Amino acid sequence: MSVVIIGAGHAGSQLAVSLRAEGYAGAVTLIDAADALPYHKPPLSKTFLKDPAALPQPLRAASAYDTAGVERRTGMVTAIDTAARVVMLDGEALLYGDLVLATGARNRMLPDLAGAANVHSLRDLADAMRLREALAQAQRVTVIGGGFIGLESAAALAGIGKSVTVLEAAPRVLARVAAPETSRHVQETLTGLGVTLRLDWTGQGYRRDGDRVTAVLGATDDIPCDLILVGIGAVADTALAKAAGIACNMGILTDAHLRTSAPHVWAIGDVAETPHWQAGAALRIESVQNATDQARHLARLLSGAEPTPFRTVPWFWSDIGPLKLQIAGLAIWADRRVMRDEGARLAVFHLAGDRLMSVETLNSPADHMIARQLLESGRTPPDAVMVEGAAALKAWLAQG
Repeated sequence: MSVVIIGAGHAGSQLAVSLRAEGYAGAVTLIDAADALPYHKPPLSKTFLKDPAALPQPLRAASAYDTAGVERRTGMVTAIDTAARVVMLDGEALLYGDLVLATGARNRMLPDLAGAANVHSLRDLADAMRLREALAQAQRVTVIGGGFIGLESAAALAGIGKSVTVLEAAPRVLARVAAPETSRHVQETLTGLGVTLRLDWTGQGYRRDGDRVTAVLGATDDIPCDLILVGIGAVADTALAKAAGIACNMGILTDAHLRTSAPHVWAIGDVAETPHWQAGAALRIESVQNATDQARHLARLLSGAEPTPFRTVPWFWSDIGPLKLQIAGLAIWADRRVMRDEGARLAVFHLAGDRLMSVETLNSPADHMIARQLLESGRTPPDAVMVEGAAALKAWLAQG
C-alpha cells in the first residue's frame, strides 16, 4: 500500500501530511520538480516583490514531513504507466498503489512575447526571483492583464515607486470574476496608488531593441517600458496525464470523488476538473482553498473513510494594495445582484432568481464569513436583510 503524489504545491503538500493525520499506514512519496520546501504562493505577487530580502514562506517545516513519514523526492516525472502502476522519475521506476496528480497549472504567454529578455510571468518561486532581480534595473513596468495576479503585482510595484501601467482588453478590470461595482472600487484604488489603467486596450504589436521589448504599441499611442509582466491566466498542466491516456478537458477530468479515468489515479488542485454541486457541471477551480480542501477530502478517502462526493463552498481572496477582495461561492447562472456600498467597504450579493449564489466583498471579512455560512446552508435571506449588514445576516441565519 503506497501513495505517490506528483506535485508539491498547496494540494500535494496538504495531502501528504493529511494522509498521516487520517491514519494512512502505507508509504507516502511527495515528488516536487523544485528543490525547495513547498511554499505559499500568494505572497509572491505582493510582499516578495516589494522586499528584496524577503524569503519564501514554507507551507510547513521540513520536520513536518519527516514526522509524518513522508518521503520528499526532487525531480521530473517523465511518464506514467497506469497498467503497471509505475511512474518514471528521472529514469527511475517508482511503483505506486495509488497515484495523485497535483501538477497544478502553468501561465499563459502571448506568443509574440515569448523569449523576450525583459518579459516575465509570475507563477512560482523561480518566476518571482527572476522578476524581483529584473525589477532592480527597471522603472517603467507594463502589466498585461487586469486579473488577480496582474493587479496584485501592479499595486505592489507602485508601492515601491515603479511607474506602472496596466493594459486590459476588457472595459473594466476583473471583468470575468467580479461585479462592475467591485471593479470600480478596485480601479479607483489603483489609480490613487499611481497605477495607470488602460482599459479597452487593443494592441498593435511591440517595438524591440535586440531581445528586449521597449514599447507596447497601441491604436493611438505607444507605452514605453523597461519590463513587461504578463498576467493573462493559466492552463492546467495536463501533459503527463494526457500522455498516459487519462481523460482530460480543460483539466484532468475526475468524478465527484476525485477519481480520474484510470484506476488508482486521482487528481486534485488547480489541475483537476471536477463536478461541482453548485454549478451542476465539471469545473476547474484555481484557489488555495479548493486545493487544500480537495487534499483533505482525498486523504480521508485513501485512508478508508466511507466514500462521499467532494462538496465545499469555494472561496477566494486577493489583496490588491489596501483592498482585501473576498469571494464566496460561484456567480454562475446569477441574473441579479444586491449591493451594499459603504465607501470603505462593499458587499455584492449575486442571485439566480431567489437563490443566493455568490457574495463578493471588499474590506468586509464579517460579510465574507457569514456569506460562506449562508451558502453552505443553502438559505437565501431577503434582499432587505442583505443590505442591512453582517450583523443582520447573522441574526437572520440564527433564526433557523
